[in-house]
Formats: sequence, structure tokens, C-alpha cells
Amino acid sequence: MKNTLKKSRSVEKYIMKKLKNKPLHFSLIDPDPSKTKIEYVIDAVSKLEDAGTDAIMVGGSSGVKNSFLDKVIISIKESCSLPIILFPGNPETGVSKHAHAVFFLCLMNSKDMRFATGYQSIGARLIKIYGIEPIPVGYIIIEPGMTVGKNAELIKRDEIDKAIGYALAAQYMGMRLVYLEAGSGAYEPVPLEMIKAVKHEIDIPLIVGGGIKTEEQAKNAIIAGADIIVTGTIIEKDIKKSIEIVKAIKSLKRRKLKNKR
Repeated sequence: MKNTLKKSRSVEKYIMKKLKNKPLHFSLIDPDPSKTKIEYVIDAVSKLEDAGTDAIMVGGSSGVKNSFLDKVIISIKESCSLPIILFPGNPETGVSKHAHAVFFLCLMNSKDMRFATGYQSIGARLIKIYGIEPIPVGYIIIEPGMTVGKNAELIKRDEIDKAIGYALAAQYMGMRLVYLEAGSGAYEPVPLEMIKAVKHEIDIPLIVGGGIKTEEQAKNAIIAGADIIVTGTIIEKDIKKSIEIVKAIKSLKRRKLKNKR
């Protein structure tokens, strides 16, 4: 299935429009050549699109190489019709001209300014040159944080007020989305109490990712307030379980969720 989306299409508008009816699921593909096989990616994204995932995110690994990143994205374009959104770990190896959009991340609780504005200032020129749609996202790392947590002043699982503060700051700084991240392969996801409290205070969509391994965890996060669920590690380990998670999320209706919250 050839991907015919054009860069002029607004991925942000696509996300906001779809959120009016149902919660969303984004599939995260790690373009690390040491562990990612193109053939598996092609098969996985095709199955995930059929199951109902709403977008493909690509990035997040420290082992990304530009040439392989391009190859992964081109292969995804040939396998599905979904928007492809970059999720860059750094601007030197995380930006590809073949993507439709990029989550322009500001690590809100960063302990190093490079991850708040420094790397962004480097990547911004490439994004403009390539004509990729930037979507500003306030990125907040929650304990345990895993690898990405090394760059953050981790928010502990009971520090709900701190998470709310960072989320509101992201909204007031003009971010389009807030992303609560427990870290890739986290042994437990973002606490439901924190999701609920943050969603209650902000007016922009809330993404939740990291440590979500079951349908129940995904549905509970949505019921608590998440608008978008991201899964990545489980895609690498168990595509069947990933598909079950997607279907569980897509079975939820926005109107009923509002009543539960």
C-alpha cells in the first residue's frame, strides 16, 4: 500500500480531528539497525494499520543512523497510508526528509539545557529545509524513566503536583500536546492518578507512553485521561499483543469516556 500523504497535509489537524471521536494509538518504531529488521517493520506496520493504529512514530534510539532511518521511513511509506511522525533522540541522526511531521520536543524537566532548547536549535534548520511539519510537544519524564530518564530530573510517581506544574507550563508556552513518558521498556507505566490529575488541569491533548504492555493498562490510562497511547517496546517483542492493545483502545468511545471521568 503506497503512502500518498503529502508534507503539506497537516498532521496536527489530522490528530485533533480524530480525537473528537475516539482516543488514539500511535505505534513507535525504533530505527536501530542492530535490533530492527526492515522486513519485520513492513509486516508490523501493515498489521497495526489494519488493527486501527492512527500514526507511526519513528525514533527514540541512541543507535539511530541517518541512512537506516531514511530506509525505515521509506519502507513504512510503502507499507501503510498513515502519517509518519519523527520522534528524534537528537537532531543529527533523528531527522529524515521523508517523514510527514516531527514531534518538536521540549524536555520540560530536563537537567541539561541541550534537551530543552539546545538540540532543538540545531534540528530546526533541517526541519525547515526538509519541509517537515513541526508539532511542539511538552515532554515530561516520569519515574522510572529508563534510558531517557538519565537526561531528566525525574518526577517521582507520587509527585503529582510537580507533573501538573510542568504540564501547565508546557501549555502556557504554546505546546500543542503534553507527553507523560515512563521510559521505553519501563517496568511500570505512568500512574493513573497522575494521568487523571494532569488531564484535569490542562486543555490540550495528553499523550501517555512507556511501560504499557497489556490491554487493561492501555484502557485504564485512557479512562484516567490519556488522549493518545504510545506503545513501542511491545511491538518489537509481541506484535499480536500490540494488535490487541490497539483494538482495546479503539473500542472505547469518547462520549462514554467523558462520563467515566
